[in-house]
Formats: sequence, C-alpha cells, structure tokens
Amino acid sequence: MTTMTSRERVQHAMSLRKPDRVPLMCQFSIGAMMNLLRPSPAEFWYDGRLFSIGLVELCERFSFDGILVSLHGHSPDWREKIISFKQMSEGKQELTFEDRVEIHSWDDLPLVKYNNKIQRPSIDTIDVDKDVPDNIEYIPVSQDLYFIIDKEHPFDIFDYIKELTGDKYSIHGEITSPFDYLLDVLGYEEALMSLIMNPDKCKEILAKFAKGVGDLAEKMCDYDIDAIKISSPFAGMGFISPEHYSEFVLPYESEIISRIRAKGKHSYIHTCGHIDDRLELMRDSGTSGLECLDPEPVGNVDLGNAFGRVGDQLFIKGNIDSVNSLLYADDSKAENDILKIIETGKEGKGFILSTACSIAPKVTAERLHMLYNLVKEHGKY
Repeated sequence: MTTMTSRERVQHAMSLRKPDRVPLMCQFSIGAMMNLLRPSPAEFWYDGRLFSIGLVELCERFSFDGILVSLHGHSPDWREKIISFKQMSEGKQELTFEDRVEIHSWDDLPLVKYNNKIQRPSIDTIDVDKDVPDNIEYIPVSQDLYFIIDKEHPFDIFDYIKELTGDKYSIHGEITSPFDYLLDVLGYEEALMSLIMNPDKCKEILAKFAKGVGDLAEKMCDYDIDAIKISSPFAGMGFISPEHYSEFVLPYESEIISRIRAKGKHSYIHTCGHIDDRLELMRDSGTSGLECLDPEPVGNVDLGNAFGRVGDQLFIKGNIDSVNSLLYADDSKAENDILKIIETGKEGKGFILSTACSIAPKVTAERLHMLYNLVKEHGKY
C-alpha cells in the first residue's frame, strides 16, 4: 500500500476502510497545551491566530494525523473588554473585566471569579422562549467558564489553520451536546433532579438547544473539515441511567448528527468515563464514531469487546488512559499498554489511536513522541 497523507489516513479510518497504518490523533487539554508551549496564557486563550499556531505546532511536533479545534469563535477585539491585564508571575496573568476576574496560567483552564453570583432559574421558573437562546452564543467549557462565540467571526479559526496546513491534516471541529447546555442553564443538581421531576420541561429546553447546536454544526460543515466531535462528557453511567440516556440525550444528539451527516461530514460522540452499558445506544444515534472508551479504572470499556459490539458500524477513537498509562506509568507499562491497544485496534474496521479523553496537563513530550514511534513501527496493516 502506498503511503497516505495524514488526512487520507484519518479519512480512511473514519470511513471504516484500512489505511496504510493506524492513524494517530490525540486531543490536547488546555493544560497540556500550556505545559508544552508555554505561551502567554491569556493571549493563547483569546487570540484565534495564536491558538491556531499552537494547535498546528503541537500536531507537527508529535506527528499527529489530525487536529481537533476545541475552541472557535475567537474575537479579534478581545482586548477591548479588558479593564486591566496584570502579569502576576511567569506563566500567570490576571485579567479584570467589568463582571469578573480571570486567572490564566500554564496549569490548566482559566479560573473565573464573578463579581456577582450567577443566578440560574429553576425548572419551574425558566421561560424556555426567553431564557433559552435561539442561537448558540457560547461554549460551556467548564462550570461557570464560558468561551463566547463572536457572531461576526464564528469560524475564522478554520481558515487560519487551513492557511497554515493546507490539505495535509484531518481537521475536526467541536460542538457541545444539548444535554450539557441543559446542565449549564439550570445548574447540575437542579438539572439532574428535573429529569425526574419535570421531564417535559427538560425536553422543551433540550429541543431548543438541539436546534441551535444543529444550526451551528451545519454552518461549521461549510468549512474544509472532515468531522465534528460532539462533546457530551456528562452522559455516562456516573450521571444518568441508560433509560435517561435514551430519553434525554439520544434523540437530541441524533438530530444534530443527522444534520452533520447530511452535509457530508463525519461525526463522533465524546463521552467520558463509564459507558459500557450504552455503547449500542450511542451507535443508534447515527454517529460515525465514538471517542474515549476509557479503560479501567477511569472507565469500564474493554476495547476488544467494544469492537465486537459496535465496531462493524462505527470507527473508534481511543482508548489510551492518559493518567495511568501516559502520566504515571513507567516506560515499560506505558509501552505495553499502548502496544496492546494498537494490536486490538488493528483488528477493527476503523480505528484511530488516541488518548481516551484529553492529554493530561503534565504528560511529558517524551511520552507523546513514544506514541508516534510505536504506531509507526507496529501500526501498519
């Protein structure tokens, strides 16, 4: 088989066709990116061009076959809303805005303190027409941490990356599950209780978010990307039952996936932790693939078992334990863990070697170089 480009390699795997070798494409946590690049942390978070350069640099440094664009909608005027910008120490900055103070550092995600506590409606008081937006204007990155999508520049970052890479790599966008937006709007405890106490109102909220996220995804598909990842980290066994997954997650993600697939792009669902009891439900969404499939002890998915159950219809992207195999293991264990995953993955129809979830912030560059060395030597079909 002739040598493929990185983009062709990933495209083949997502289409359940054998490439020349197993593709390698991990997603970076913000903490990992900060640790490896050591940029000005606030500028890296807010500046779309700087963020693009960092994504491409890391992809090239570690010989990955694709790039996940985890943030989009960077505003070119982001500095205008800052009241003060303070350099606290090397790798740590304090930004003051009208409504909040943010601490950006090389450690991980920004820490945010609002001047006033965020007031969330209850399920009984929320007005779906007024309190749930028609258009998706933000990414709920973490609890009370938001990345605002600039209405005039929602997808500039894909043009930036294409300028830097051309057609070499497989570029993937990212959107967030309607279920995450429900949790964000109501608060985690209120939302989870409301699934039982007021399911019909929850479904109204989810339906409106599904429409907005689907609109966003369709517009993202107009750019030269190969796939869109649906981030759905709270849909695993640790949060909801398979029955609630079927009722409150599956229909709404399925709606979005059908719109992505109609635009000729692949989609894949990213759900962390324990998902062994819902692999078939996730397959039934119509998705092209699944990401994470965390092994024990972080999750409960056996890769070989997963391929046997859903691998005829889905590509699988995973399932290296970033903490116990890459961060804490000695070299021998790390290598053995990854080799086992490569060999198992090669038996499936479509496989992309990746960390199960994001690369942990303190994983070393040496360990990431090891991934490519192993897949280059042992990943050929």
